[in-house]
Parts: sequence; structure tokens; C-alpha cells
Amino acid sequence: MPTGDDRSVTRAATASGFVRMEAATVQAIREHRTPKGDPLEVARLAGILAAKRTAELIPLCHSLPLSHADVQLDLRDDGIRITATARTDGKTGVEMEALTAVSVAALTLYDMCKAMDKAMELTDIRLEAKTGGRSGDYNREARG
Repeated sequence: MPTGDDRSVTRAATASGFVRMEAATVQAIREHRTPKGDPLEVARLAGILAAKRTAELIPLCHSLPLSHADVQLDLRDDGIRITATARTDGKTGVEMEALTAVSVAALTLYDMCKAMDKAMELTDIRLEAKTGGRSGDYNREARG
């Protein structure tokens, strides 16, 4: 009988990050006046694609068949909050996939808006929660 990480179980992870930007940049996004098109939709798609290709980007990361990958972007007055989720039924966790999705979404937002705001900051990229696996569940809020 398989034990520990040798067994295939449902694993999920959520990560988040923030792209701080000038109010004028946020306003341009709200009014659909960004030079390269809609940065929110492009960043969302880039993050999902990155989650699916994490093993190609991060050395020694296992290639995982994801059953779910999603990126949500919340436009705020001082920037954009990014939340990514990833899920698989496998033998290893999906924390790296969720973190990669957030990172690439943030980089995409920077690329899409850099003509207007080179001072943007990519901050607070972190794991929020994970379930499944030998190390057990983790929830940043519950640690508080």
C-alpha cells in the first residue's frame, strides 16, 4: 500500500501577489486606455499558461497534469491584487504552479503597463494555502 507522497491524492494551492502602480495607471486600465490592450485579460491568460508550464520554467520542478488553473485579478485604487489557484490529482503538490502563475501574471501586467508607469512594484508574492500531501494542509490566515 502506498504511503506519504507515493500516493496520488488531490492537491490544491492558492498563491497571491500585488502589483503596486500609480493612480493614473489604474485609471487608464479602468478606462481601457492602455497602449497594449487589456492588461487584465492578457495577464490572466499568461498566468494560467505559466501554471501549466511550470516544469519548463523552474529547474527540477515535476511536470504535473493540472485539473484546474485559474488567475483572478482585482483592480484596486493602488494597483492589482493577483490570486492564482492550481489543483491536481498527483504525487506532488502544486504550490510552484500557483506561485508561478502569480509571478508571470505580475510580470505581464508590468510589461503591458510599463510605457505608462515604470515605477510599478511587484510585491507580496506568497503561498496563501495548500491542501493534500505528506506535509499536511497550510493556511496563511490560520497561522495568524
